[in-house]
Amino acid sequence: MFDEKGEQYLDCINNVAHVGHCHPEVVKAAQKQMELLNTNSRFLHDNIVEYAKRLSATLPDRLSVCYFTNSGSEANDLALRLARQFRGHRDVITLDHAYHGHLSSLIEISPYKFQKGKDVKKEFVHVAPAPDTYRGKYREDHTDPASAYADEVKKIIDEAHNSGRKIAAFIAESMQSCGGQIIPPAGYFQKVAEYVHGAGGVFIADEVQVGFGRVGTHFWSFQMFGEDFVPDIVTMGKPMGNGHPVACVVTTKEIAEAFSSSGMEYFNTYGGNPVSSAVGLAILDVIENEDLQGNATRVGNYLTKLLNKQKAKHTLIGDIRGVGLFIGIDLVKDHQERTPATAEAQHIIYKMKEKRVLLSADGPYRNVLKIKPPMCFTEEDAQFMVDQLDEILTGLEEAVGAKTESVISENTPCRTKMPEEAHSELLSDGSPDPKENPSRKRNGLCTDKHSLLSKRLKT
Repeated sequence: MFDEKGEQYLDCINNVAHVGHCHPEVVKAAQKQMELLNTNSRFLHDNIVEYAKRLSATLPDRLSVCYFTNSGSEANDLALRLARQFRGHRDVITLDHAYHGHLSSLIEISPYKFQKGKDVKKEFVHVAPAPDTYRGKYREDHTDPASAYADEVKKIIDEAHNSGRKIAAFIAESMQSCGGQIIPPAGYFQKVAEYVHGAGGVFIADEVQVGFGRVGTHFWSFQMFGEDFVPDIVTMGKPMGNGHPVACVVTTKEIAEAFSSSGMEYFNTYGGNPVSSAVGLAILDVIENEDLQGNATRVGNYLTKLLNKQKAKHTLIGDIRGVGLFIGIDLVKDHQERTPATAEAQHIIYKMKEKRVLLSADGPYRNVLKIKPPMCFTEEDAQFMVDQLDEILTGLEEAVGAKTESVISENTPCRTKMPEEAHSELLSDGSPDPKENPSRKRNGLCTDKHSLLSKRLKT
């Protein structure tokens, strides 16, 4: 990416520009169709039919009916309508820290949002623990975390039934993004689907952030959990249009027929319009022609390897997790307690931006650096990003040691655990300094010990 001054940035977080910013083939397809015809979806057009065929071909056979929308939020809202109409049930089970969109109906099922605001959880919403095996209730040392987390969903279903409530749907991202780059344990979704189907509900897989080949091994993230797991409804968006507003809901004929039998026609003025469909088709072509799915596997594996070396080197890194080009770096203050290093994460983001590398943090504690770049990300890009991260982590750890040395005694080693006051003082100066040269080497971190208490350290 380039800013208004022509400065170049490496984009490590933009899962919207899926095949790369302003990809010429995508731009050409949009421009060509815009010159020919664009109209509302009342008019039948070959593009939408062809696009529906191409999309459904990437999915299991039973997922064969497409509803086109303009955003992931619209798609998830429609998915809730489909689920509730199917058997007339209303209640929804969602995961803790989940985010599914900005519409009122979705804020209600997004703990990531409603837990931070003034809204209270609605009585028809039930929150299950996120299947996080690093920081969650059942961790990697548990004998069967998949069953343990799935049993939490079953408990919610039983309690809802005992209260006279009926489950319409369980909704989850195939990999939680805003929740902190969480990869559910193998077998979890199968068990949850079994419990939800037994309760008369449907399983909604939210692929808005993680679909279209990002995991590398499969086109859709839910597919990596096994062929014996097929959701009832799949939603998609963000990468689908490479920045153009297009999204979709795909479901079974049975659910679609139940929806149409309600007598309420579904119509979306712009959903699947000729230009949007042309853009979508071009993106599918680019993914295939440039082997971006294979690239996600190759570069993702390479990047994960580099990051695991950093984990062995830097005590701030507690966990590296992810698949393909969907990776999280969980930063901690100590490995045993796994205390989230929230301030450190924000500090690193600002410093990375100064070095022209764009990263962001997420998770309930905002301590997980998330990596989900455009799919054309290269091994050279990965190496550059990790080199900058290494330099910042090294400088931060040296600065922490220097501050500690000054606070405790001049004889204390430079990497001793730092008192909280000194720690806060160090990180409070983490905002970007536009005058600072990003390529300048750090210096003076452990030299003038007597002046450190009266100066804020720049890392």
